[in-house]
Amino acid sequence: MADYELKDLGDGRFVLTGAMSFATAEQILRASEQPFEQHTRIEVDLTGVDRTDSAGLALLLEWITWANHTVREISYVGLPEKILAIARTTEVDALLNRGERWAGFIEAPDGDEG
Repeated sequence: MADYELKDLGDGRFVLTGAMSFATAEQILRASEQPFEQHTRIEVDLTGVDRTDSAGLALLLEWITWANHTVREISYVGLPEKILAIARTTEVDALLNRGERWAGFIEAPDGDEG
């Protein structure tokens, strides 16, 4: 049995459960490539991640880098507290929102022409 499961819920929504760690991060990255390619907006629910470390944070940042380079949007739901703590300690916590490319455009007021 795998230490993680990346489940495709359809419409760009995914759920990751289990371990997001040094032992699994590269496997998860490879497993995500083909299903992520099919979407321009991706949401990954991490609520079921029960083990993580700095490699888990690196995986999330890698997905954000990929999304930015391929003109996609990626967002995370239920970030594990350990990931948030590592991100704050290493001062990369602001980067976890960088994958939300279009959020500012959606919330812009109508008629604002600058």
